[in-house]
Amino acid sequence: MGLTGLFGLLVVALAAVGLYGVTAYSVERRTGEIGVRIALGADRFSVVKMVLRGAFVQILIGLAIGIPVSIACARLIALQLYEVKGWDSLMLGGSVAALLLCALAASLVPARRAAMINPVQALKAE
Repeated sequence: MGLTGLFGLLVVALAAVGLYGVTAYSVERRTGEIGVRIALGADRFSVVKMVLRGAFVQILIGLAIGIPVSIACARLIALQLYEVKGWDSLMLGGSVAALLLCALAASLVPARRAAMINPVQALKAE
């Protein structure tokens, strides 16, 4: 059980690093656009909200695929093992909440970096 928990933590860490990398790359590619938005009067909160929205769309797509697959796999495992429930709603809800919290932490760093972009330097870079 301890090994399974360790693998679970490793998977969550890898998912957070992957989401951070994709979000940071997206912010880097959109530096000019973000600079123009800030130069035209967008406040920092709207830039952070824009970046977080993009990250959470990816997370919600992953959850929409992952939740039914995990329920199906749990039912298959329940057929093979003695006295194992098909799925536990408390555990599923807890894991979804943990993934959402981890996704928020992973995408907040690039979002704050995007909000601190200097519009003049962003426009000079292009």
